[in-house]
Amino acid sequence: MSILRPFYAYAIVAGLILSMTACGSDDDGNEPTGKNILQIATDGADFTLLEAAVIRAGLTKELSDANAQLTVFAPTDAAFKAAGFADAAAVTAADPAVLKSILLYHVLGSEVKAAAVPKGPNASVNTLNGKAVFVTSAASGVFVNGIKVVTPDVDATNGVIHVIGRVILPPAGNIVETAVAAKFTALVAAITYVDTKLGAGIAKLLSGAGPFTVFAPTDAAFVAALDGADRSAKNGKVDVAELDALGAETIAQILQLHVISARVYSSDLTEGAKPATLNTKSEISIGLTGGATVKGKGNANAAKITGTDITTTNGVIHVIDTVLLP
Repeated sequence: MSILRPFYAYAIVAGLILSMTACGSDDDGNEPTGKNILQIATDGADFTLLEAAVIRAGLTKELSDANAQLTVFAPTDAAFKAAGFADAAAVTAADPAVLKSILLYHVLGSEVKAAAVPKGPNASVNTLNGKAVFVTSAASGVFVNGIKVVTPDVDATNGVIHVIGRVILPPAGNIVETAVAAKFTALVAAITYVDTKLGAGIAKLLSGAGPFTVFAPTDAAFVAALDGADRSAKNGKVDVAELDALGAETIAQILQLHVISARVYSSDLTEGAKPATLNTKSEISIGLTGGATVKGKGNANAAKITGTDITTTNGVIHVIDTVLLP
């Protein structure tokens, strides 16, 4: 599937606007180069920003350690640019501690070739960052946090490199914390409203162990769906009166339709799938033809999935442009 270009704010990148893209390749790997991981990154024409980031983060020793056997998911220059780093100067200007955290999230402490990646979906593997990434091997390739490995098995003397087309960001918190940090204001307000009115504990649930997948409507999506629901003049925002007009029970059912009790990355979505949600009385359906979409029974048109694979400590968030309706 084609991963569209979203924009989110992450606490860990101190307000950077991130545009995530994916690219594809079916390369089968490379012959041994006789170089270590750092030397491959230094010599590679498509790794100039990765090289700058490694130097800025102070990780040159780690990636050239002859006694190590590492696995590095290496973002290309295009991946760094999509993540907000326009050039080497932008990388050099970044907080080295932030860069170090991000880069170590791309490194496993042992060598894992593509053929050794588990077939099952989203196997948890710890990184040198201390937080897990989720790897999958499928007929369509190898994926990490839903991102396809575009060139696997670039052999180095101290491990292996898998080239990826997006920068992987470590989780900044659980689903609720990430939604707050990424300014899903209307979604958070709707959750708070239901919890206050019904004592439903949705925020507590989505802060728990999970895993969960949330299709998170933008603020504009909520405005389009709810502004004027109380028959007042539309004012470009969602007021409590408009939530009251629909009622807490209805809002709760709508919110439940956006939550899957499993970790589902974009790479796990399939055409026509109808994954079970917390709303057991209705269903959603996935579409991939012409771009990724998700549709509720009550929607005339499917919601476009405009942002994918925001990893949290207890699941995944995908951004959608329409509120799903039962």
